[in-house]
Amino acid sequence: MKIRGRLARNAVAAVAVAGVAAIALAGCTTTGGGTESTSKNITIAQVNEVTSFNYNTPQGNLDTNGEVNYLTQPQFFTLNQKFDVLPNTDLGTYKKLSDNPLKVKYTLNKDAKWSDGKAMTADDLLLGWAQASCYYDSATTDADGNVTSGTQYFATAGGCVFKTDLPTVGDSNRSITYSYDEPYADWNIVNPIQFPAHAVAKVAGVSVADFLKAIKNTPKGNVDSPAAANETLVKMGKVINTGYDATSLPKDKNLLVSGGPLMVSAWTPKQSMTFVKNPEYKGKHVVKFDKLIMRFIGDANAQVTALQNGEVDAIQPQASADTVKALKAATGTKLIEGNQVAYDHLDLNFASPSGVFKDPTVREAFLLTVPREDILKAIVTPINSEAKVLNSQLFLPQQEGYDASVAQNGSDAYSKVDIEKAKSLLAGKTPTVKILYNTNNPNRVDSFQAIQASAKLAGITVTDGGSPDWSSLLSGGDYDASIFGWINPGVGNAAIPQLFQIDNPGNYNKFDNKEASDLAVKTQTTLNASDLQKQKEQIDKIAFSDTYGLPLFQLPGIFATNAKVKNIGYFGGQTGIVWNVWDWTK
Repeated sequence: MKIRGRLARNAVAAVAVAGVAAIALAGCTTTGGGTESTSKNITIAQVNEVTSFNYNTPQGNLDTNGEVNYLTQPQFFTLNQKFDVLPNTDLGTYKKLSDNPLKVKYTLNKDAKWSDGKAMTADDLLLGWAQASCYYDSATTDADGNVTSGTQYFATAGGCVFKTDLPTVGDSNRSITYSYDEPYADWNIVNPIQFPAHAVAKVAGVSVADFLKAIKNTPKGNVDSPAAANETLVKMGKVINTGYDATSLPKDKNLLVSGGPLMVSAWTPKQSMTFVKNPEYKGKHVVKFDKLIMRFIGDANAQVTALQNGEVDAIQPQASADTVKALKAATGTKLIEGNQVAYDHLDLNFASPSGVFKDPTVREAFLLTVPREDILKAIVTPINSEAKVLNSQLFLPQQEGYDASVAQNGSDAYSKVDIEKAKSLLAGKTPTVKILYNTNNPNRVDSFQAIQASAKLAGITVTDGGSPDWSSLLSGGDYDASIFGWINPGVGNAAIPQLFQIDNPGNYNKFDNKEASDLAVKTQTTLNASDLQKQKEQIDKIAFSDTYGLPLFQLPGIFATNAKVKNIGYFGGQTGIVWNVWDWTK
């Protein structure tokens, strides 16, 4: 998943990264900036600025980063508006060879090239596989995710959700084939390629030959008996884990080598990023314009103004009643609305320094004060009059299984605010709760203030832990609760361990229920749909009974365009407005 002004759940996550689809975070900034304009250029506005060219790390797991990855890096599949998985034959093919064991082969097209003219090879597939599978990892980590023994080569946003054997290389170094250690439900949304091995090796200061030697000779990770770290893989991992993080255009152009239809050509920090055609990209996803300029405008009103003034051609602002009203009143604009595969939620931190939530009665009392209905009416109902409070941690209302899970998960215990019961549970205690949220996001500010006022009635003091840098503070844990959003890819189940598996890097609130953790891992290997539903229902029920936190509402989504750009359609998943960028014309 990804955070978008929210996080992208990278495991319920987002776009497929070298590995699997994950969820992501979602958030907001408030800066704007200039742009360039010609008849063959298209300019869009995005809420968040890019922070990394690798969105598949704990710190890089943001929606905008995922969209940049989608535009610039190779994908073995895409999704349509119904979230059907569509193989991307521009890049190559992948095929399940057997069910027992589950064996899959990925083959690159003979003419597939990176933007620097280098051919894509199995070397690149091996690097992507190593990232996603954690095959070589032997690390033991503490509660904060710090390695205490062994080696962690690649840090991914969603953790390691599948295991395979060492791949075999074939087809003149254009294919890899590997077998899974056990069944894997989401095998068809694994994308074992992200970055060019030759470019990463150059940045790391190693040779491709040494990298391939390390792939072949490094033993499979064993946490009980860790082998000595392979320094070549350590150096490659360091580039993947942190080398792609950036606040301006990298000086080392190896970090900008693209395998997607576009490539980054310029970045004016706090203002905009420019993409141009990748001259080496071939196939049906070649774009029909010269340049794409992505402006960073966090404020929704400023996005609307930029669209009206012709400064941008399309926007993807945070939905609000005022924004919708302004767009409907604007001349020459087209409003495109829909539901996002995303939701806002309040999570309790089970490992906060204050320890305020170690007592389950305090957790329950606090959640009983959360005015979810009031928050919904203030933020969502003015846009979608049929919207209801979200009552599941795993399902959204349009998804199969939502009603069945809600009927049994115990969410009805928090259907209404109950100040008197909260007081009774507290029995005279007056706890203090520090909440982290995005101060640049008006919706999150409103949610925080509503929770703060209601909790006060029960004798709970809610202090302001908000910050514009909220996403970078999530993993640090210096807060008692957090308000943010997850945006899902809309397909697969990889995000479940990200949220509920103990010690998973995406488990930001350190939820430590062993039963939920074991079930979350089990969902990844469960192929029977009925059994998978039951496992999800059990996790959902545990989340409410063990006071994980509370889901608030599903996020409404809006795009808007001017009359100059054609073929922008609504998409509620992590890739947002750029999901079909190759269809756009101007």
